[in-house]
Amino acid sequence: MWQRITTSLQTRSSLTHTHTTAMATLSFNPARIRTSIFRDSKFPSPPKPMAVPNRSKPLHFGARSVSESTQKEASRSREAAVEETEEEDPSAEVSYVDPETDPESITEWELDFCSRPILDARGKKVWELLVCDKTLSLQYTKYFPNNVINSVTLKDAIVAVSDQLAVPLPRNIRFFRSQMQTIITNACNELRIRPIPSKRCVSIILWLEERYETVYKRHPGYQEGSKPLLALDNPFPTELPDILYGERWAFVQLPYSAVREEVSSFEKGVCGSGLDLDLLGLEVDDKTLIPGLAVAASNATALAALINGLEVCAVEADAARARLILSVGISTRYIFSTYKKTPETTSEAEAWEAAKKDSGGLHFLAVQPDLDSEDCVGFFLLLDLPFPPV
Repeated sequence: MWQRITTSLQTRSSLTHTHTTAMATLSFNPARIRTSIFRDSKFPSPPKPMAVPNRSKPLHFGARSVSESTQKEASRSREAAVEETEEEDPSAEVSYVDPETDPESITEWELDFCSRPILDARGKKVWELLVCDKTLSLQYTKYFPNNVINSVTLKDAIVAVSDQLAVPLPRNIRFFRSQMQTIITNACNELRIRPIPSKRCVSIILWLEERYETVYKRHPGYQEGSKPLLALDNPFPTELPDILYGERWAFVQLPYSAVREEVSSFEKGVCGSGLDLDLLGLEVDDKTLIPGLAVAASNATALAALINGLEVCAVEADAARARLILSVGISTRYIFSTYKKTPETTSEAEAWEAAKKDSGGLHFLAVQPDLDSEDCVGFFLLLDLPFPPV
């Protein structure tokens, strides 16, 4: 099944022998997502009813490739996006639902509630609520002054999103800032919504990057060089719980066509997670190789189910310390495995990380009964995104 980059490894011991393979390169092209801008809001103000306009406008996600040609394409796309929004008021708020999407199908939201690098008339940082779903069929923004930031304000704003856009309250809300966990959790609990702390908020993170370039930087209150008030955590990794250990693992790679097949097979099951590859705007040849980590365990099905509940967001090969790091939730990092450090294993780990970088951060974690098996009982497509600039 896999194109093996290394031989199998004992999870807590040493890597045996390795060999390298040519690594693939992906490029991310901007995806165009339709948005609708609400023009009549005042900045900033408490939540209040809004009308949803009929006009719409494309939103651009920037390219994530590291190649020079793709960087130039991304730069041109960002410039085009800025040109297209030159007439937009950066203090305007977004209130949009895709008319072709059934509102009842939008059952999970992604949410960010944080300060922005913008000062209001009092010289205080403005806060903003961003809400979307993973396909950006739902998009909503609302500015707030810093003296109303609490769980009651957020609860009322969540209800306002539902009422104004005629969508049901979601079953789940994902968020990625640990500092806001108490406020978001309390607001969700009041509404019987399940809060999920997770960095698998790809859509809203990409949207934040987009808004930073096309909205916040253009705002008259923008503060150049302003640091995020709520910086994201990247804590030291801790020991992996015993129940999450596999027995063997290997660096592997799959053609992009096979990755899509695996995502399709598991995205509706209990032991797998995918990404909206169309939303990411990936233009990749089916034969392009995507790096991954295969883990084998005699209790593979149970292990896959446990991993499925962790909100896994990335796997990192720490070549300097000869270990693998598993990032889950918001701020949890586990030492997934260690191995004997040699020039060969260091080179292999660095090659795997380079392949991940070349693929724009796209990689996967697969769980199998045996590394030589054709069966895969868990498949998790991951995207190692940089922190948003706000």
